[in-house]
Order: sequence, then C-alpha cells, then structure tokens
Amino acid sequence: METSSQPKVEVALRQAGPEDAAQLLPWMRDFNASEGIVVDEHAHARALDRLLCEPILGRVWILEHEREPVGYAVVTFNFDLELPGLDAFLTELYVVPEHRHRGIARRALVMIEAEAAVLEVMRLQLEVRSDNDPARHLYGGLGYHQSTRLLMGKRLGSSGATTPPSG
Repeated sequence: METSSQPKVEVALRQAGPEDAAQLLPWMRDFNASEGIVVDEHAHARALDRLLCEPILGRVWILEHEREPVGYAVVTFNFDLELPGLDAFLTELYVVPEHRHRGIARRALVMIEAEAAVLEVMRLQLEVRSDNDPARHLYGGLGYHQSTRLLMGKRLGSSGATTPPSG
C-alpha cells in the first residue's frame, strides 16, 4: 500500500490496439489461469481482437512503469437507464508477477477511473474472488464496496452469443 512516506509510483496507461494482441494474450492466459478461469484460446483471441477494434465495446490499456509494459487492464461498457448513463466493468487488471507489490495496480486504477470519467462513465464495477484478500484490500481502499445486489448471470449459447429465434 502506498503511503505518504513512499514515493509515488509512475504508471502510464497506453490504449492498446490490435497490434498489442500478441503481448496481451500470454498475460491474459496467466490472469485466467490464476483466477481458475478456463477459456477457449481461439475464441478468447477473437474476442480480444473485437474489443481492440471496436472501442464502443470498451477499452484495453497496457500498463507501463518506467516505459516498460508491466500489465494490462480491460474495461467493458454497458448502458444503464437506472444511472442513467454509461456503466463500465473492470473485467481484468493484471500486473506481471515481478512488478507486483509496488503500487502499480493502485496507481493504474486511479488513472483508469480518470479515463472512465472522461468517457462519461457513471459507475465502474468489478468482480473479485471472496478469497482474494490483497485485491479486496486494494479495491476497498479506493472506495469500492460490495453491492447489496447479488450479481447473477447465465451463459447463452455455446460461445456466449444468442441465436435469434426462428419463425
């Protein structure tokens, strides 16, 4: 955790493009493995390519520390009438193991919030495993709290896409 006695960690966010997929995919494989998430690598690569090519869906940023790529963040968008406005979900925040515990994730998250505000995001949400105490501490220390609503989901179709009804 950063304190006033520790120097401020310099982190830059660089919006990723299709040319960054080769660097992102191994990090994403590591992230998913660490979270116990099994993904179809080909489908995952296609989905990443779509996200990188269609900014209306969200943003992917490369995290840089001292001009060295050290991780990434993924934010996807939704529109919610309750807010009313743009709702976003921080779906992944990853720092390579050798650069962890330096305040990079904390600083990146503050910058992501600023970027989201520029994009007129009304609410930024995230999921965290209940047993991931370091992440819960990080997010809680930045004002994130557990919702009183229960997140529920249902996977549609084999690829997550819906098929329109026939007839």
